[in-house]
Amino acid sequence: MIYCTKCGTSLPDDAKFCAKCGTATAGGATGPSAAPAAGPTIAAAGVQEMKCPTCGAPIKPVFGEMVITCDYCGGSVSLGGAGWKEIQKHTMLPLVVQDQAAALATVRASVDQGLFHRHDFEESKIDEAKLSFVPFWVLPVSASTTYQYQAAAAAIGGTVGTMAAAELLGGALGGRRGGTTIIPIMAGPVVNPTRSETISGHYEYPVIAVKSMSAYQPKDYQFQLTGRTLFDRKAIPTGTPVLNGDLGEDAARGAAKSYVEQLQSEAAHKKHSMVSKLETSVELADGELLHVPVWYFTLERKGQKSMILVDGNASRVIHTVA
Repeated sequence: MIYCTKCGTSLPDDAKFCAKCGTATAGGATGPSAAPAAGPTIAAAGVQEMKCPTCGAPIKPVFGEMVITCDYCGGSVSLGGAGWKEIQKHTMLPLVVQDQAAALATVRASVDQGLFHRHDFEESKIDEAKLSFVPFWVLPVSASTTYQYQAAAAAIGGTVGTMAAAELLGGALGGRRGGTTIIPIMAGPVVNPTRSETISGHYEYPVIAVKSMSAYQPKDYQFQLTGRTLFDRKAIPTGTPVLNGDLGEDAARGAAKSYVEQLQSEAAHKKHSMVSKLETSVELADGELLHVPVWYFTLERKGQKSMILVDGNASRVIHTVA
């Protein structure tokens, strides 16, 4: 099996063109993200205007923006160290939850979880509700974590067993006097309960490309990428904002590496206690720019505000910030 170098679709080994987007296979790629996210440089970093590499329409960078989507065709460019480049792999998740009430039903189910929170949503006031297509860098990440841990249960069991055996031996030797048990001190080798283990993880890790929304960065949430398509402006409801980004792919790669290392560490600590000598190796493939329909709601309850982001494609809560 080979993969399209533009959209990542899996194809037969002998395919010459992608059945989904029509791109020539060029002999096939080695994985779904083998194509670089950005192409050759099309403009210097400091330009005030450039042409969209897809349709030729003018693009005027705003200071601070590093990811810009063309208002006319949906083509996208990214700013890197060498200048502006066309983003070769720009995808989107279709908007499935088109109704605000349906999105609020997802919020309600999240807020009212637990016996003591059944009426939290009813007691909340919705201060803000809006829908936007938010850009995420999605990085394929493979991680392997090796660590040591103390087999505490085995060590405690061994100690208890030794004490019980000592008590029985003391009784057999006539060591009981007036109801008091005399336990002789037994010397022996110390059992080392240290064990080592390796855990692996594979992620399609999303890094939000808007710095002002970094507080809403998903921690262990992954989008349902099987339903993604090539980015298409026509598929976005009229009037729905499509946000540009100010976080480049290089920075996103570093962020994804750090987040995945943290997830691997948490997985090790959740599986075993007394973890030590934890080492994680991370490999990242080339990513893609993914625009996701996101509903975000600001709720106020008893003077406290919280922001909840809902995945408008999968109808799931992405993140909550209290």
